[in-house]
Amino acid sequence: MDKYSQELARRLPVRTIESRRYLSFWQTLRLAGIIWKVKDIVHLPNQHFARYALFRRRPFIVTVHDIARFRFNFDRESLLERLMLKLDVLGIKRAAHIIATSQHTRDDLVQYLGIPEDKITVIYNGSDCRVFKPLNGEGEFLNGRFILYVGSERPRKNLGRLFEAFARLKPEFDGLKLVKVGPVGRSRSYRQDTMRKLSCLAIMDDVVFVDYVPESDLAGYYTSAELLAYPSLYEGFGLPPLEAMCSGCPVVTSNTSSLPEVVGEAGIMVSPDDTNGWVEAMKRVLTDRGLRDEMVKKGLTQSKKFSWDRTAQQTLEVYRKFADG
Repeated sequence: MDKYSQELARRLPVRTIESRRYLSFWQTLRLAGIIWKVKDIVHLPNQHFARYALFRRRPFIVTVHDIARFRFNFDRESLLERLMLKLDVLGIKRAAHIIATSQHTRDDLVQYLGIPEDKITVIYNGSDCRVFKPLNGEGEFLNGRFILYVGSERPRKNLGRLFEAFARLKPEFDGLKLVKVGPVGRSRSYRQDTMRKLSCLAIMDDVVFVDYVPESDLAGYYTSAELLAYPSLYEGFGLPPLEAMCSGCPVVTSNTSSLPEVVGEAGIMVSPDDTNGWVEAMKRVLTDRGLRDEMVKKGLTQSKKFSWDRTAQQTLEVYRKFADG
């Protein structure tokens, strides 16, 4: 969500207001006051900012990336968090228009929040292929072969299933590593759960953690990896598979939520609950060079359907529609 906001702010010829996502009580009141006073149409680029527009009298637009925290109990939410999520829903329902980042998110908004279809425009996220591109050997970040995962460790990311599949796959590939790039997530307990799982599977020494890298280095990890494994249970869009395809990295991902929209026919899709399926899919990419080359080719073609420039242009068209109205 932060990436989306930053990319649009760079490209749209409009006034922007910078804010952190998590605010103190007084910061919350200040931001709500600013939003309330703005005379022009306001675009809130993150569904969790919808709470700050509840008392706004003028029209506003909100982008909904997913409704995972409204639909599922993946995480234990505190009483305050549950209250804030309810305010988010009220804000989303009050919006003059909603931008959804995938058809799947649009369908979820209609089914679970009762939003009319004509109140929603689907505008996909993008990727910067000037950054994420095949590096032709320029980015060798690890010696040896490795499978890459990019993302946090929160429950809906389904990392446990990937660890189980990797533990079964590794004995057939001497020296194979699993590299996990990305932050822990909303709670440090996620890392504790992760380490317990690795210990139980006896693969502690085979998993490499890289908590943060700049985009230029991340492109190198994609290029160097044998494949990206992305076993998520639910995604509103899923940037890592798109970035991987831009970088010439084969993608094995879940066949759920919005991920088929992003990957199309370029990747291998597996049920997030099918450990055997994950083992076999990753083994195919690791052993079949012809398949891997074909996936890279299709991925580069598929990735061209998405760009931040296109996202910004389509968003500007929504702004103009409401300005003219």
